[in-house]
Amino acid sequence: MSVRRLDPNQPDSFEFTAENKAWAEGQIKKYPDGRQASAIIALLWRAQKQAGGWLPEPAIRYIADFLDMPHMRAMEVVTFYTMFNLSPVGEHFVQLCGTTPCWLRGSDDLKAVCKKMIGDERQVSSDGKLSWMEVECLGACANAPMVQINDDFYEDLDAENFEKLLTDLKEGRPVKVGPQSDRKGSEPAGQLTSLTEVGGAD
Repeated sequence: MSVRRLDPNQPDSFEFTAENKAWAEGQIKKYPDGRQASAIIALLWRAQKQAGGWLPEPAIRYIADFLDMPHMRAMEVVTFYTMFNLSPVGEHFVQLCGTTPCWLRGSDDLKAVCKKMIGDERQVSSDGKLSWMEVECLGACANAPMVQINDDFYEDLDAENFEKLLTDLKEGRPVKVGPQSDRKGSEPAGQLTSLTEVGGAD
């Protein structure tokens, strides 16, 4: 695993909103007394959402204090799980799958689009709208190549429809989540080859 470090530019402080604080207290109640640290991943994830998609150091310290645990323990969790971003990301954060099925189906073309429209990996576009990074398998191999943007999957991509997708997101236009082809879910890309007839019990 590569070394993961905190961003050199950090805000002065972090504190949950009243709504998020109430939510966090509810999460802690799910665990037995003395085991509140078990809620750390959920609380860190909520803090990352509140901070705009990344975890500043003050947020990590805040969560550790909230759970009455050493700051270093929280830092160990944050640096182990790559779902936590240690530097700012764009408003639309693209995680591009480069694992074998997506690579065989053209993820290199998608990577070229990212470099063209956004810049280098982990770089935020000048307008703050987009950033990207290559990740390991996201579990939608049947619809390769695909990306995750914030919380949504976009599948059956090629250079043309991916560039349009990023342009639409950047300009605030509505986009279609899921397969960018005309198939539904993970149906065959061509036509059905099995279960073509509906039969009943004799």
